[in-house]
Amino acid sequence: MKSAALKREKRRIRRAVLEQRDALPLSVRVEWGEHIAGRFVDLPEVGGAKTVMVFSSFGSEVPTGPLVERLRALGIVVALPRIERVDLVAVPFVPGDPVRATTFGAVEPVAPDIIDPAALDVVGVPGVVFDRQGRRIGYGGGFYDRFLRGLDAFTVGVAFGLQVIEGPLPTGNFDLPVQAIVTEQETVRPDLNSRSNS
Repeated sequence: MKSAALKREKRRIRRAVLEQRDALPLSVRVEWGEHIAGRFVDLPEVGGAKTVMVFSSFGSEVPTGPLVERLRALGIVVALPRIERVDLVAVPFVPGDPVRATTFGAVEPVAPDIIDPAALDVVGVPGVVFDRQGRRIGYGGGFYDRFLRGLDAFTVGVAFGLQVIEGPLPTGNFDLPVQAIVTEQETVRPDLNSRSNS
């Protein structure tokens, strides 16, 4: 698919899924967010992790506050992303640390400390839509594709079930798939082409 056509198709899919996600009542998003947090911390890769980066949710995204709390309760160092120029950096985060609002609605930590990406064991990856092979469509900035390229961290898409489609999603050479996806209903493991409802 040519670049212009790829962008148009991604925009079409992004709009359709965001419309569905935005229609979810807040109470449902909060309830499902708790299920997703539990499923995330139950991943064996998280059980052996020392440092995990997640994202600061905004709008109708999966609320990640409960996930941060659960990770910290396990003694795991939590990082949040911060945008510096055109790149993401991982910043250690403890609830209550100072943050600033971004132009797109999320918050990011302002602490000067930065975690070496090589120290990240797991990265929770946001996205608008995923397919069962781990392909994702984000918001179009390419921040995570740049950040994750070359990382050894285990990557986990964090999404509601309605954001996971049978696929395949249209992707370009620059787009990176995730290694697992957690929703309120299931854990999808694209590498095994399987799912787990436990």
